[in-house]
Amino acid sequence: METMPVPVMKMYGNEFELSSLTALSPLDGRYWSKVKDLAPYMSEYGLIYFRVFVKIKWLLKLSQIPQVTEVPSFSEEAQSYLQGVIDDFSMNDALEIKNIERVTNHDVKAVEYFLKQKYQSHPEIAEVLEFFHFACTSEDINNLAHALMLKEAMNTAIFPVMDELIKAICNMAKDHAHIPMLSRTHGQPASPTTLGKEMAVFAVRLSRERRDMSQVELMGKLAGAVGNYNAHLVAYPDVKWPQIAEDFVKSLGLSFNPYVTQIETHDYMAKLFHSVIQFNNILIDFDRDVWGYISLGYFKQTTKAGEIGSSTMPHKVNPIDFENSEGNLGVANGGLSHLSIKLPISRWQRDLTDSTVLRNVGVGLGHSILAYKSTLQGIESFRSMKLA
Repeated sequence: METMPVPVMKMYGNEFELSSLTALSPLDGRYWSKVKDLAPYMSEYGLIYFRVFVKIKWLLKLSQIPQVTEVPSFSEEAQSYLQGVIDDFSMNDALEIKNIERVTNHDVKAVEYFLKQKYQSHPEIAEVLEFFHFACTSEDINNLAHALMLKEAMNTAIFPVMDELIKAICNMAKDHAHIPMLSRTHGQPASPTTLGKEMAVFAVRLSRERRDMSQVELMGKLAGAVGNYNAHLVAYPDVKWPQIAEDFVKSLGLSFNPYVTQIETHDYMAKLFHSVIQFNNILIDFDRDVWGYISLGYFKQTTKAGEIGSSTMPHKVNPIDFENSEGNLGVANGGLSHLSIKLPISRWQRDLTDSTVLRNVGVGLGHSILAYKSTLQGIESFRSMKLA
């Protein structure tokens, strides 16, 4: 049997430039407009920003410790100058750090060199440039940066969409409380119920998981290379470093983990991601049930002007939003499940496997928020309900 030749894709230039058409991840391509609210926190830019934030705040903390005489208290002008780099941090600053990293081949060290360059002309700060990274292992900076990234991403991007989704399902329950429906168990007709009550079940389940999720404590450490404050105590043996570290971590709005190795143990991340997975599982259940109720005629969908409900059958409006949501929730749960299982495990006092894995937190959360918005879009497409 003769086969058709496979055409060779034409390449313009030596490589594709990154765009919505060339991005390997659909989150950065097709779905960018729906997930971009996560980008300031869950991107490389976000990680670099929070590393800068933590290092500057650590230097300010050191200046408040009387025994650390090499870092005297800063004047108000110097404090304002330090804070200014945080407040005015830009994409160009992040790109400059990436350029430094090409030389250092070390991402955290690149941040330190950037800060030294930024402040070398300031008379007070120039005297203490070596203290930006005092007694810190890279993971002291990274674990706090990742915790702050998660905190901001959840509070600013994830929780508001979750709340909007729960509210929409609550409204469905209220609006359809009067609609009788024949329930189905084992796929067969069973006892009477109402459409509103069945929606209320999901609203309560999602609300409960959302509440539990918000109670997960995001934790941090600042205990040095193996968690014992070794370098801290050699340099300044009279300072109560565990208390200093606890005060500093809490000042960032995080909970303090006193018993660690080189890394923060990531147990809180596992707990948080398991909670997101459970929220997503409940929403998969909702998506599938609503899909079925559409099939049974309890819900009808409408299209906007110009939209196509089916490529070949004009009488149909396919439940694509709920199907898109279900698919993305599965992808999200796959990634978040690996994060939950892998991150609490590290050989002895530390191996580096968590570093690359942590860069994928935004992927799991991105597919989650995409799914939430798809379900919301599906709910908004409902026009009328059929009486059972």
